[in-house]
Amino acid sequence: MPTLTTTGHSPATLHFEDTGGSGRPMVLVHGWPLSGEAFAANVPAFTAEGLRVITYDRRGFGQSEKPHDGYDYDTLSSDLNSVITELDLRGVVLLGFSMGGGEVARYVGRYGTDRLAGIVLSSSICPALAITEDNPDGAMPGSAFTDMAQQCADDHEGFLDQFTTAFFSNDGGLAVGEDTRQQALTIARQSDPRAASLTIEAWATDLREDCANIDVPLLALHGDGDQNVPLAASSQRLPGIVKQTQLHVIEGGPHGLNVSHQQEWEQAILKFIKSLEN
Repeated sequence: MPTLTTTGHSPATLHFEDTGGSGRPMVLVHGWPLSGEAFAANVPAFTAEGLRVITYDRRGFGQSEKPHDGYDYDTLSSDLNSVITELDLRGVVLLGFSMGGGEVARYVGRYGTDRLAGIVLSSSICPALAITEDNPDGAMPGSAFTDMAQQCADDHEGFLDQFTTAFFSNDGGLAVGEDTRQQALTIARQSDPRAASLTIEAWATDLREDCANIDVPLLALHGDGDQNVPLAASSQRLPGIVKQTQLHVIEGGPHGLNVSHQQEWEQAILKFIKSLEN
């Protein structure tokens, strides 16, 4: 099982997968409460186009180490930086899914874009989900994230079951088969209860300044049926912050677009990558 140990003030050992090859590297950062395994069905479409695909499990999730701390975006983006630098990746397409968009945005805010060719944010929490006085267009007040984190801490299993249902649901209900939801729930159960709770609190992080530092092409993918991260409070706001944003809205798409609308999701990303300068 390939692993690497991150640097920084709170090191952790992360499980990762690397398809190898000489093609453009693509790093996929998964959403809550899953792991890099959530992209398993998508990887073949990308490697078929010559891309080198790297997935990894966030600390506290999947097969990675589950330390007591380090679940803020500064530390999580430091972990992402370690993945990129330890593998010496350049010309990277960096994809952040859901809360993974926060890692990507904070990575840019702290480390810049020298190693990047482009960014994909899918069903992302960016730019700022918490409603505040100067961010009235967020999804809900900061206290709601604290309440969700407590609910997860009190009933990890029950919260995961509820969350994975919403993850794959649109206005008409579940948009995938129950077997697909159960597969995601199996991955989600690998998450550490403390890590799962603390990372929910991180969703309230204001990432507008980090997003404003994105100076490479950005593809924002989002479903208009997303029950977890409303389109209007997230990706729809990015073109006003990041100049080079392409917004692709998937009709009827729930949060888990890479599974429910797999072909459209993959093709939109591949079209974007082909448009990037070498």
